[in-house]
Amino acid sequence: MVVTSELRAQILRLYLAEHWRVGTIARQLRLHRDTVRRVLAISSVLRALPSAPPRLIDPFVPFIKETLAKFPTLAASRLYAMVQERGYGGGSSHFRHLVAPLRARPAAEAYLRLRTLPAEQAQVDWAHMGHVVVGRAKRPLMAFVMVLSYSRRIFLHFSLNAQMDNFLRGHVLAFEAWGGVPRVILSDNLKSAVLERLGNAIRFNPDYLAFAAHYRFEPRPVAVARGNEKGRVERSIRYIRDNFFAARVYTDVADLNAQAKAWTDGPAFSRPWPEGEQLTVRQAFETESPSLMALPMDAYPVDARVEVKVAKTPYVRFDLNDYSIPHTHVRRTVTVLANAERVRVLDGVTVLAEHVRSYDKGEQVEITAHVDELIERKRGARQHRGVSQLTQAIPAMADFLARAATKGHHLASMTRVLGQMLDHYGAQAMQEAVLEALRRDVPHHNAVRLALERARQERRDSPLVVPQLSERAKRMDVTVKPHRLDAYDELQAHAQQTDQSSDGHSTETDEDTQ
Repeated sequence: MVVTSELRAQILRLYLAEHWRVGTIARQLRLHRDTVRRVLAISSVLRALPSAPPRLIDPFVPFIKETLAKFPTLAASRLYAMVQERGYGGGSSHFRHLVAPLRARPAAEAYLRLRTLPAEQAQVDWAHMGHVVVGRAKRPLMAFVMVLSYSRRIFLHFSLNAQMDNFLRGHVLAFEAWGGVPRVILSDNLKSAVLERLGNAIRFNPDYLAFAAHYRFEPRPVAVARGNEKGRVERSIRYIRDNFFAARVYTDVADLNAQAKAWTDGPAFSRPWPEGEQLTVRQAFETESPSLMALPMDAYPVDARVEVKVAKTPYVRFDLNDYSIPHTHVRRTVTVLANAERVRVLDGVTVLAEHVRSYDKGEQVEITAHVDELIERKRGARQHRGVSQLTQAIPAMADFLARAATKGHHLASMTRVLGQMLDHYGAQAMQEAVLEALRRDVPHHNAVRLALERARQERRDSPLVVPQLSERAKRMDVTVKPHRLDAYDELQAHAQQTDQSSDGHSTETDEDTQ
């Protein structure tokens, strides 16, 4: 700033005549403090500042500097404990403020702007987008992001984990969306790509190496803690968070992926190209697309593959849920193949079962035939089967049945009736009714039925439709009206009179005969 002679005279007058402080002058004249000090120093009138009073930390400053020179990353809490042992009496929070200026600061690092050739490179990364609740499970919502370094075209796909199958599936979907494969793919040192690294010595994940060989690209992990080397995907993730995901409303992951595709093929594809705003990303991609490597003839299998030991029940555990298999394969090792929608269980090359994949937690996904075959083989399994279904659907049912057993109720018939009620009323209503029966200490299915009906009437719902009975059931469901008991007394009196009349007639006949 150029200080005019008038301004210099005003600063000197306020400082010498009015005895204003440097800070007051700077604030009132809207100048920087250093500007005021420079004017006063040139005029040789700057008064020496009073010496600051000694501080508690001053005797320990040489020790602190020496220690930080040897251990630059030493925590302030540990350093505070060390100076306390040497006689320091100050507080810990104030100590942190005093130590911060004593730490050596790294010099600012300059970076080169990297430019790539068309189709030469793509960058890939995962982005955590919060969590999604599926039934009783809380699963992470992960965004797979891959961006072409030249055209900056973005591919975006969401999944409920960042495991190897979804990592490879994201690559395949990106290649198909672009119609080709870049020659180099930059990634972090995540376990899906790198199992171990020591400097430049890298041990790749063999599954990722096989995948890269199939599509003929070079996997190239960036240096450790050097995220700037893949700045294009980092900026793309920030762009996705701000321009797509913020305040986004969706029903499920499939709906979110449909919206992501519409966004990447629309607004994100039409945005200005960072290398030259006279072009769009779409136009830059049209230049890059012919240089991409062709896709192979056959797609790489990216399904999750797990070997599972089947226990004594006909279920295999995969991703927090149980899937049924034929009971003939218990106590054996089978193979589970899973994609985003289906779960298949194989014994060698034979498919034992195929299920819709569940992302819930603790759910039993069943094929009815698997369970019915086992029930027919084990007659006593039906009751246990009903108890298992009830306790799985209704958390309070285990306590309810245990208390019913202590009161001597017949659990088989009670389980059957409760199962029918579950089909009619649903799990949520049954849970509330069972809790009310437990609070009243009446562990009986009639108490549950009364609670359900009371809740239905309070909601003013229409009565449930009762299924029509068969003719045989109707005949068995006849109400019998009992006779009056005094009718038996009348019949007995009438019988006695008849007997007496019969005896008298016989006597008279005998006398006539004689």
